[in-house]
Amino acid sequence: MEKDLKIAIIGAGVSGLIAAQVLEANGFSPTIYEKTDRVGGRVKTDIMDGYQLDHGFQVLLDSYPMAKKYLNYEDLALQKFLPGAFIYNNGKKVVIGDPLRKLSLLFPTLTAGVGTLSDKIEILKLNTELKKKSIETIFEEKETTTMDYLKNRGFSNEIIDLFFQPFFAGIFLEEALSTSSRMFQFVYKMFGTGHATLPKTGIGAIPEQLHNTLKTTKIVYNTALVSCEDGKLFFKDGSTKRVDFIIIATEGSGLVKNLRNQKVHWKSCQTLYFTTPKNKDTRPLIGLVAKTDAFINNIFFHNTLSTENSGSDELLSVTVVKNHELSESELITKVKNELQAECNIGDVSYLKTYNIKKALPDLKAITASISPTETRLTDAIFLAGDYLVNGSLNAAMLSGENAALGLIEVAKGKSL
Repeated sequence: MEKDLKIAIIGAGVSGLIAAQVLEANGFSPTIYEKTDRVGGRVKTDIMDGYQLDHGFQVLLDSYPMAKKYLNYEDLALQKFLPGAFIYNNGKKVVIGDPLRKLSLLFPTLTAGVGTLSDKIEILKLNTELKKKSIETIFEEKETTTMDYLKNRGFSNEIIDLFFQPFFAGIFLEEALSTSSRMFQFVYKMFGTGHATLPKTGIGAIPEQLHNTLKTTKIVYNTALVSCEDGKLFFKDGSTKRVDFIIIATEGSGLVKNLRNQKVHWKSCQTLYFTTPKNKDTRPLIGLVAKTDAFINNIFFHNTLSTENSGSDELLSVTVVKNHELSESELITKVKNELQAECNIGDVSYLKTYNIKKALPDLKAITASISPTETRLTDAIFLAGDYLVNGSLNAAMLSGENAALGLIEVAKGKSL
């Protein structure tokens, strides 16, 4: 029965690849239809002039439960960031971090002049609380905005403005920190119980590894779907295909009639890559620009981590979260000026810009999980994607797994 069923997965991103892996483990052989020329979706890496350029500055939090379940960390050769950050403020650079996890960060954190003593005590309390709190409990708590949550805990305006706001604006891709306090606690817990990491060959190594585990799944590239209904796929080239089941592992609102009014809203960002002759500080720490009206949100020198492709100079990424109407050339000039003024980085050569219009789903309601039955849209169509749960790689994997389990439950029920 499993071999005879025709199962289509739309999209070869992380959700689609996980769904295929779960289906294979249960005896099925699905076909993935991918509109681009490779796997990965929003998680990709390009090689340009000998440098690894991820599609946006991304990290893997190695404490994600689903990442632990489905990824082989050793084969990914994960490179760890230090648990802290550079803070650029008024042309000066200081370091703050978690000395409980990296003792060398104790002295620079104490002397950084960022936040009060009570801020540092409250951070330690928050770390301890979240380590003990389960993910399920976090997502069941009363919800507020991240900004209100931080203020209600008694953090000073200084520590919010100089650290929490720029750091989490870069994660949530919005400057007001209006993102749910549940999401803040979840992400903070993941940072506190593990490490931010990058595979040695770039973030695109994650979907590549998932792809390489597949044995009986067929992937059809450069094939765009325009719509689907129970039992039938309609492609952009005018062709159609009959199938038994469909997993839509991408935004489904434009593909299925009864999702027309449920369009996903997205947050965007831009990542600009530059090269620079040298970087004196080799500590792998993200850099946060604390000036409230700055275009730059964060920077990172990628060669502070071990990379497979490192080029001849230092690679610098700059992330812009702020909404604007500048042309690309105007943005490059603006960023270069801010790198000089705010970070004292002047000798840079522009490499490439990634305009990421669908970087994160903009969700008003978020959850810790989704059950297999909740992924079922119709008798034969299932949905997968982080937009169904929360905006994270963990959620993308979880939704892919549960969409496949939901399909398997229905398929085996029909065979009885």
